[in-house]
Amino acid sequence: MPTVELLFSAQPEHVRTARLVAAAVARRAGVDEAVLDEVRLAVGEACSRAVGLHLSNGVDRPVRVLLTEEEKKFSIEVGDEAPGSPAGSVPSARGSGADDSDDEGEMGLAVISGLVDDVEVTVGEHGGIIRMSWPTASAAVLP
Repeated sequence: MPTVELLFSAQPEHVRTARLVAAAVARRAGVDEAVLDEVRLAVGEACSRAVGLHLSNGVDRPVRVLLTEEEKKFSIEVGDEAPGSPAGSVPSARGSGADDSDDEGEMGLAVISGLVDDVEVTVGEHGGIIRMSWPTASAAVLP
Protein backbone atom coordinates (compact mmCIF):
# COMPACT_ATOMS: atom_id res chain seq x y z
CA MET A 1 0.00 0.00 0.00
CA PRO A 2 2.21 2.90 -1.25
CA THR A 3 1.51 6.21 0.45
CA VAL A 4 2.64 9.75 -0.31
CA GLU A 5 2.43 12.33 2.47
CA LEU A 6 2.37 16.00 1.56
CA LEU A 7 2.71 18.72 4.20
CA PHE A 8 2.38 22.35 3.20
CA SER A 9 2.14 25.65 5.01
CA ALA A 10 -1.40 27.02 5.18
CA GLN A 11 -1.09 29.47 2.33
CA PRO A 12 -3.58 29.60 -0.57
CA GLU A 13 -0.79 29.53 -3.17
CA HIS A 14 0.21 26.00 -2.06
CA VAL A 15 -3.21 24.54 -2.90
CA ARG A 16 -2.27 24.40 -6.60
CA THR A 17 0.79 22.30 -5.78
CA ALA A 18 -1.35 19.89 -3.76
CA ARG A 19 -3.75 19.53 -6.71
CA LEU A 20 -0.90 18.78 -9.12
CA VAL A 21 0.70 16.22 -6.80
CA ALA A 22 -2.66 14.51 -6.20
CA ALA A 23 -3.36 14.24 -9.93
CA ALA A 24 0.11 12.83 -10.63
CA VAL A 25 -0.13 10.22 -7.88
CA ALA A 26 -3.71 9.33 -8.90
CA ARG A 27 -2.61 8.82 -12.51
CA ARG A 28 0.25 6.58 -11.36
CA ALA A 29 -2.15 4.61 -9.11
CA GLY A 30 -4.36 3.82 -12.11
CA VAL A 31 -7.24 6.25 -11.68
CA ASP A 32 -9.05 6.67 -15.00
CA GLU A 33 -7.85 9.69 -17.01
CA ALA A 34 -11.44 10.92 -17.34
CA VAL A 35 -11.65 11.26 -13.53
CA LEU A 36 -8.39 13.14 -12.94
CA ASP A 37 -10.03 16.57 -13.27
CA GLU A 38 -12.48 15.55 -10.55
CA VAL A 39 -9.56 14.49 -8.34
CA ARG A 40 -7.86 17.86 -8.89
CA LEU A 41 -11.01 19.84 -8.15
CA ALA A 42 -11.93 17.84 -5.05
CA VAL A 43 -8.41 18.09 -3.62
CA GLY A 44 -8.39 21.82 -4.36
CA GLU A 45 -11.66 22.32 -2.47
CA ALA A 46 -10.52 20.20 0.49
CA CYS A 47 -7.13 21.91 0.71
CA SER A 48 -8.69 25.38 0.40
CA ARG A 49 -10.99 24.47 3.29
CA ALA A 50 -8.05 23.35 5.43
CA VAL A 51 -6.02 26.47 4.59
CA GLY A 52 -8.97 28.70 5.47
CA LEU A 53 -9.49 26.93 8.79
CA HIS A 54 -5.81 27.22 9.69
CA LEU A 55 -5.63 30.91 8.79
CA SER A 56 -8.82 31.89 10.62
CA ASN A 57 -7.89 29.92 13.75
CA GLY A 58 -4.26 31.03 13.90
CA VAL A 59 -2.95 27.49 13.39
CA ASP A 60 0.68 27.61 12.29
CA ARG A 61 1.11 23.88 11.65
CA PRO A 62 1.04 22.54 8.09
CA VAL A 63 -1.94 21.13 6.23
CA ARG A 64 -1.54 17.37 5.76
CA VAL A 65 -2.48 15.43 2.64
CA LEU A 66 -2.15 11.63 2.47
CA LEU A 67 -2.39 9.93 -0.93
CA THR A 68 -2.75 6.16 -0.62
CA GLU A 69 -2.84 3.50 -3.30
CA GLU A 70 -4.72 0.43 -2.17
CA GLU A 71 -5.94 -2.59 -4.09
CA LYS A 72 -8.50 -1.28 -6.61
CA LYS A 73 -8.79 2.06 -4.77
CA PHE A 74 -6.96 5.39 -4.55
CA SER A 75 -7.60 7.42 -1.39
CA ILE A 76 -6.85 10.97 -0.35
CA GLU A 77 -7.11 12.41 3.15
CA VAL A 78 -6.85 16.15 3.71
CA GLY A 79 -6.43 17.04 7.35
CA ASP A 80 -6.55 20.31 9.22
CA GLU A 81 -5.70 21.05 12.83
CA ALA A 82 -8.30 23.73 13.48
CA PRO A 83 -10.05 23.07 16.80
CA GLY A 84 -13.64 21.83 16.54
CA SER A 85 -14.89 23.78 13.53
CA PRO A 86 -18.30 22.51 12.43
CA ALA A 87 -18.25 20.81 9.05
CA GLY A 88 -20.45 23.49 7.48
CA SER A 89 -18.57 26.43 8.97
CA VAL A 90 -15.58 26.76 6.73
CA PRO A 91 -13.67 30.05 6.65
CA SER A 92 -12.42 31.39 3.37
CA ALA A 93 -8.71 31.32 2.60
CA ARG A 94 -9.16 34.88 1.37
CA GLY A 95 -10.34 36.09 4.78
CA SER A 96 -13.83 37.29 3.84
CA GLY A 97 -16.58 37.93 6.37
CA ALA A 98 -18.27 35.25 8.47
CA ASP A 99 -21.43 35.02 6.37
CA ASP A 100 -19.46 34.68 3.14
CA SER A 101 -17.13 32.06 4.62
CA ASP A 102 -20.00 29.93 5.92
CA ASP A 103 -21.60 29.97 2.47
CA GLU A 104 -18.27 29.29 0.76
CA GLY A 105 -17.50 26.38 3.09
CA GLU A 106 -20.87 24.77 2.55
CA MET A 107 -20.49 25.24 -1.19
CA GLY A 108 -17.00 23.70 -1.11
CA LEU A 109 -18.26 20.63 0.72
CA ALA A 110 -21.19 20.41 -1.71
CA VAL A 111 -18.76 20.54 -4.65
CA ILE A 112 -16.66 17.75 -3.12
CA SER A 113 -19.78 15.64 -2.51
CA GLY A 114 -20.83 16.16 -6.11
CA LEU A 115 -17.43 15.16 -7.48
CA VAL A 116 -16.62 12.20 -5.26
CA ASP A 117 -18.90 9.20 -4.74
CA ASP A 118 -16.95 7.97 -1.71
CA VAL A 119 -16.37 10.92 0.64
CA GLU A 120 -16.41 11.27 4.42
CA VAL A 121 -15.99 14.47 6.44
CA THR A 122 -15.11 14.18 10.12
CA VAL A 123 -14.53 17.06 12.51
CA GLY A 124 -13.12 16.60 15.97
CA GLU A 125 -11.77 18.57 18.86
CA HIS A 126 -8.31 18.79 17.30
CA GLY A 127 -9.15 19.23 13.63
CA GLY A 128 -10.93 17.63 10.74
CA ILE A 129 -10.32 15.19 7.91
CA ILE A 130 -11.89 14.88 4.50
CA ARG A 131 -11.45 11.34 3.13
CA MET A 132 -12.09 10.72 -0.55
CA SER A 133 -11.50 7.68 -2.73
CA TRP A 134 -11.77 6.64 -6.35
CA PRO A 135 -11.58 3.24 -8.03
CA THR A 136 -8.45 2.30 -9.96
CA ALA A 137 -8.02 0.08 -12.97
CA SER A 138 -7.90 -3.51 -11.69
CA ALA A 139 -4.95 -4.41 -13.89
CA ALA A 140 -2.97 -1.16 -13.94
CA VAL A 141 0.62 -1.83 -14.89
CA LEU A 142 3.01 0.77 -13.51
CA PRO A 143 6.58 1.29 -14.70
